[in-house]
Amino acid sequence: MSDLFDKPSETSKIQPLAYRMMPRNLEEYVGQSHILSEGKLLRRAIDSDRITSLILYGPPGTGKTALARIIANKTKAHFQWLNATTLNIEEIRKQLYSAKQRLSKGVKTILFIDEIHRLNRVSQDALLPDIEEGNIILIGATTENPFFYLNSALLSRSHVFELKPLSEEEIITILKRALNDRERGFGDLKIEITSEALLHLAKSSDGDARKALSALEIAVLTTEMDKDGVIRIDVKVAEESIQKKHIVYDRAGDEHYDTASAFIKSMRGSDPDATVYWLAKMIYAGEDPRFIARRIVIAASEDVGNADPMALVVATNAAQAVEFIGMPEARIILAQAAIYVANAPKSNACYRAIEEALKDIEKERTFQVPEHLKDAHYKGAKRLGHGKGYKYPHDYGGYVEQDYLPLKKKYYKP
Repeated sequence: MSDLFDKPSETSKIQPLAYRMMPRNLEEYVGQSHILSEGKLLRRAIDSDRITSLILYGPPGTGKTALARIIANKTKAHFQWLNATTLNIEEIRKQLYSAKQRLSKGVKTILFIDEIHRLNRVSQDALLPDIEEGNIILIGATTENPFFYLNSALLSRSHVFELKPLSEEEIITILKRALNDRERGFGDLKIEITSEALLHLAKSSDGDARKALSALEIAVLTTEMDKDGVIRIDVKVAEESIQKKHIVYDRAGDEHYDTASAFIKSMRGSDPDATVYWLAKMIYAGEDPRFIARRIVIAASEDVGNADPMALVVATNAAQAVEFIGMPEARIILAQAAIYVANAPKSNACYRAIEEALKDIEKERTFQVPEHLKDAHYKGAKRLGHGKGYKYPHDYGGYVEQDYLPLKKKYYKP
């Protein structure tokens, strides 16, 4: 087995913190409960050392390499680590030959290929016969959608597991573990870090544990001890370490609702510049783009309505595009839709109409459907008098005077 997976030695602290803190077993692994919690397929396969070929797909810093390391430490098979960026067809054939030799002696081979999306089609095809015959177990890791980059034959022989960005709480758990770990982390130092600084590192890392740990390492190593021998890390230090400004924005608190309110009111008030500013603040703070998209769709109907029906078309298409594209490019789509709604002529007539009608339904007498408007399509409806006297507008050139509501009240006032 490669030294890459050996237990950290005394000299390992010269290695990056993110590498040192890589989990050694599933008990230390943080996140990805949707595929690794008790009873899940991948968890059972790892625990029983019954790994089959699989593809690990997800953003950077979500635990793909860590998971491979755990498998390597647990399996009785020979674990061979390769990287697709430096891998050619000759090297692949060499590894496949070695795997066959091991199998003849009763030893399986797990072939781990990092950045497998960079493997060309010829190299991918070269793996197929040995996977099919069971000469190797393939584990591929990629940040790109494997269904776009890997051929269908390879995918059909592998389980694909998608890893999600880590939550802020999960990142904070990892950071605290690094601060307290005496063997691999900073547990032998006196460090005081504010909760705001931890939260800022977690938010700014965008679900990437490696990015968060690297920022923490910079903060610790570049901050001088005070006279009491304590390294104190506040939000300012965290900002400098991760190179992202800290802004006050709690997704479940006042700032979240106040900023969203300012965004909506700016669109309603036809101020595209203010609209873009509040939009930018929400995006920068890591607000869910789907939440923003929903606010734009609501404004397009509530505040623009039929004064410009295209606003709703633009907004709903933008919401769909945000789901399809994802961040960071989705910021452009959100900006386009929000600016359109801000610049559109305004009318809340549809909003007022449905609110007033609902109020009447709730508080006033509820009217029955007039006989001439009732459904007359089923057998026996005419015997009940349903539909009698109804005037079909198209028989009258598209419009004919007729009562549709017993109550003489105007709800829609454009």
